Amino acid sequence: QVQLVESGGGLGQAGGSLRLSCVASGRTFSNYAMAWFRQAQGKEREFVAAITRSGGSADYADSVKGRFTISRDNAKNTVYLQMSSLKPEDTAVYFCAARFNFRSYNTRDYNYWGQGTQVTVSS
Repeated sequence: QVQLVESGGGLGQAGGSLRLSCVASGRTFSNYAMAWFRQAQGKEREFVAAITRSGGSADYADSVKGRFTISRDNAKNTVYLQMSSLKPEDTAVYFCAARFNFRSYNTRDYNYWGQGTQVTVSS
């Protein structure tokens, strides 16, 4: 019903920046809260950032607060994650996720997922 495709991952350096994009299709984009999660090797998937349906409010994990910014453009059916001041600990596969109506910080609460895009940060 909703397809999500991430892009923009790659190799970054500590202190640098990357911007991830996620393009959605299949249902009315503005009906869905959107989020980014990440999963490092050997670890569980963890919350990174979430944004409300209108884009008026956003929440961040403490580990990325002040460094990452989530935004959305409903006219383009796209959500972004601007990643700045990158750290090696940011290395992970980043997943875009969608949930009807409300934001959540838990993996289990999201209904739709992208395939993930690898972000690797070197020191």
